Amino acid sequence: MKKAEIKLSIELDDQNIPEKITWESTDSEKKDAVPSKAFMLSIWDHNYQNTLKIDLWTKEMPVDEMKRFFYETLMTMGDTFQRATGETAIVEDLRDYCAHFAEKMEITRPE
Repeated sequence: MKKAEIKLSIELDDQNIPEKITWESTDSEKKDAVPSKAFMLSIWDHNYQNTLKIDLWTKEMPVDEMKRFFYETLMTMGDTFQRATGETAIVEDLRDYCAHFAEKMEITRPE
């Protein structure tokens, strides 16, 4: 059995606000930690039937990038949900909402 690890490192200021976030994986070709400005981690707790979550972002995360981050996260969640459940109709509804979200947040596709 293959085993891989993902490591997140967060440097906090004196008020426990993230200043620097990096991540690395034992399964990656990159050997150095990769910087990031934000992450969302959700883990399903089967015993308690709920989600454990960690959402962090650095002080340097611009609002326009946070809007795109949410948009892309929502789109990816739809893709994942469709692969996991086969539920196509509700995922189309989510994609419609994502288009609405992008329009309201004035998110444009990167060129």
